[in-house]
Amino acid sequence: MATEATETLTVDELAARAGVTVRTIRFYGTRGLLPPPAIGPRRVGHYGAEHLLRLALIEELQRQGMTLSAIERYLEQLPPDLTAQDLAIHRGLVASWSPDAPEDASRAELERRVGRPLSDEDLDRLVAMDVLTRTGNHQGAGAGRAETYRVDPGLLRLGVQLLDVPIAHETILAARTVLLEHTRSVAHELTRLFRDEVWNPYREREADPEHVAAMKSLSAHMQPLVLQALVTAFQRSLREELRAAFRAE
Repeated sequence: MATEATETLTVDELAARAGVTVRTIRFYGTRGLLPPPAIGPRRVGHYGAEHLLRLALIEELQRQGMTLSAIERYLEQLPPDLTAQDLAIHRGLVASWSPDAPEDASRAELERRVGRPLSDEDLDRLVAMDVLTRTGNHQGAGAGRAETYRVDPGLLRLGVQLLDVPIAHETILAARTVLLEHTRSVAHELTRLFRDEVWNPYREREADPEHVAAMKSLSAHMQPLVLQALVTAFQRSLREELRAAFRAE
């Protein structure tokens, strides 16, 4: 579901990329869920990255069980100057509150979901990034190639976006290794802190109804709060590191 910031799409192309119908896009537009398209020659509407990412965010909110009216109120609270990057991060946070279970999908189904053809090389790269896992016997390229894959729906869009990034495949895999190593370290330390400073004291006070209620509330809100804190801290740290690196050049 990726699109370059300068790329424009017709309503039919947007519908294909987002995996929805043209009627749905126009309906969302009348409800104010999508901003109007830019009108070009011959009165043809042109859509961009913001529309594509808003559709992805709407889809995630619907998965969380929100009604269209609730989604309208949710989107109204977003800052008006939200960038496409901000929308992508926001959708990622919403999706992480309720991770998708892995699913089996054919090659045709994967292409329908991402709105684009996937070459053999694309599939190999997605498998290498652990976005896809081949199921059944894989016999190499061509007619004997396995056509069914185990996919994490939340990672699929990110993986397809990375296919178009002008960075060597090896570099992407190296970056993934770095991220996994450090996020596991952070998760380990946060778990240890929660266990020692929150969980163990809680077990000593299980007879206190107010403390039990407070712990249940904390458990329900902990994951999205921690994820938002991590994303915010990472954005700031990355911005500072990039500024320092390019100043040094």
